[in-house]
Amino acid sequence: MASESTFDVVSKVDKQEVANALHQAQKEVIQRYDFKGVGAEIDFSGEKILIKANSEERVMAVMDVFESKLIKRGISLKSLDAGEPFASGKEYRLEAEIKEGIAQDVAKKINKLIRDEGPKGVKSTIQGDELRVSSKSRDDLQDVMALLRKFEDADLQFVNLR
Repeated sequence: MASESTFDVVSKVDKQEVANALHQAQKEVIQRYDFKGVGAEIDFSGEKILIKANSEERVMAVMDVFESKLIKRGISLKSLDAGEPFASGKEYRLEAEIKEGIAQDVAKKINKLIRDEGPKGVKSTIQGDELRVSSKSRDDLQDVMALLRKFEDADLQFVNLR
């Protein structure tokens, strides 16, 4: 067994599932009695998701509906980057976006975690918005996967195990 085994650590989100969750949230906001007459709506605004309502509490309630739909569709809330509600004229708005790819600072944290707590002989390199982890032992790679499943800063998936 002279060759090295590798796998890639990525952070990807199924865009179709996000769109489906958004449409379900839109339907629920339209139908629910507590959202009648408060101007509550949720919509795509380019790459961002825009939530509007006439009070900060209603904006957060619409956000909760959207988050519950994402969870039901199997999308981790670690992938959702939501800001704080802000006043815009007579209404409140909240902008959120779906994060894809591993940011440089998060990739460096993962690299450090693998170096410090992972098995010896495991190497990791940053390749754009993903990480490649390699080792001579497949068991060591399994240990690294178990370690990264506990990582809190990003929603991680493991692909291309060779």
